[in-house]
Amino acid sequence: MLEKTTAQTKIAKLKKRVRVVQGGTSSSKTFTILPLLIQYAIQTPNSEISVVAESIPHLKRGAMKDFIKIMRWTGNYNDNNFNKSNHIYTFTNGSYIEFFSADQPDKLRGARRDILFINECNNVTFESYQQLAIRTRKFIYLDYNPTNEFWVHTELMGDENTDFIILTYKDNEALDPAIIKEIEKAKEKALTSSYWLNWWNVYGLGQIGNLEGVIFNNWKQIDEVPTDAKLIGCGLDFGYTNDPTAIIEVYKYNDKRIVNEICYEKELTNSQIAKRIPKNVIVYCDSAEPKSIKELKNLGTRAFGVKKGAGSINFGIQVMQNNEYLVTSQSVNLISELRKYSWDKDRNTGLKTNKPIDDFNHAIDALRYHEMESLIKKTPMAL
Repeated sequence: MLEKTTAQTKIAKLKKRVRVVQGGTSSSKTFTILPLLIQYAIQTPNSEISVVAESIPHLKRGAMKDFIKIMRWTGNYNDNNFNKSNHIYTFTNGSYIEFFSADQPDKLRGARRDILFINECNNVTFESYQQLAIRTRKFIYLDYNPTNEFWVHTELMGDENTDFIILTYKDNEALDPAIIKEIEKAKEKALTSSYWLNWWNVYGLGQIGNLEGVIFNNWKQIDEVPTDAKLIGCGLDFGYTNDPTAIIEVYKYNDKRIVNEICYEKELTNSQIAKRIPKNVIVYCDSAEPKSIKELKNLGTRAFGVKKGAGSINFGIQVMQNNEYLVTSQSVNLISELRKYSWDKDRNTGLKTNKPIDDFNHAIDALRYHEMESLIKKTPMAL
C-alpha cells in the first residue's frame, strides 16, 4: 500500500509549468509522481497524459510496472482498460495515460497532451524534450538521478516557469531499513574511494556527479587561484564557427596543479586570441594550425605547437590521469566537460572502448596540450 512520505509532500507543492525532481536512489521520485498523474486523470475527465522514457524496455521495467502496481494497490486497475499493444490505459471518465519511448519520432511529433512526465530525462535528448514540451498544454514533470550535468541544468534551471527540488532516500519514509543500510554503506566507502564518493554524491545525496565511465575524476573545485600560486603556462585549442577557442591557464601551487579557464569563445580572430593570452607565458597549441601559431608568435605570444600523432590523445589522457587538479569555479565550461568527457562505447556490445568520445573536449584538449608538453619535459618546437 502507499504510505505518506516527505517526497509526496515536496512534489505536491510544485506548481510551475515545468516541475524538476532531481534525486538519489530510492527517493521515491517516480513512485510519487505517478500517483499524482493517476489522481489527476480520475478527477479531471478526458485528460490526456503521456509518460515517456528512453525506450519501451526501460518503461516496462520502470514507470509502467510501477503504474500498474500503484493502480492495483489503490483499487483502480482494470485489466480490460489497458491496451497492452499501444501501452495506453483508459479510465472510465475518458482520461488516459499513455506510455511511449523517446526513440519513436512519430510519437514525439504526434498528438498533443495535457500533462507530460519524462522519466529519467537525462537519458533523453534536449531536442526530444523540446518536441514533447511544445505539444504539452498544462505542465511537465521531469525526474532523474544526477549522474552528470545535462540540459535540465543548462537550459531550464533558473527559468521563471521551472520548479526544482532535490530528494534523497531520507525523504522516503516507506523505504525498507535493509535498503537504507545498504545505501549508507557507500558513505563510509566514499572516504577512501573516488568511485564511491561519486556514487554517494549522486545516489545518496542527490547531487550532480560525474558521468559513468568518465575519464577524469582526479579533480576538485576551488573558489579561485591562490595569490601565491605560480602561473607556469597555458594550453590553447583553436576553434571558430562551430567550436569555441579554449584557453586554460595552468598554475603550480605547492605539489598541486591549479587550472583556470580564461577563454571559451567562438569566432575569435588570432589577434583577439593573442590579447587573451597572458604575457611572457608559454602557450601550447594544436599543431594542426601552424599558420595560426605563427601569427600568434608574430603578435608577441610565446606560442608553440604540440607534437601529435597516432595515440597522442590517449597518451595525453594518461599523463593527466597521473596528476591531481584543482579547478577554479569560474572554469564553468572546463568543469562541464570534465563531468561529461567519457570513454566511448561499442554500439553492438555497449562495452566501453579505449577511445574517448569526440565531444565535450575543447577545454580538456587545451589542458591536455599543455600537460603533454610540460609534464614530459620536452623542448617545444617553435612554428
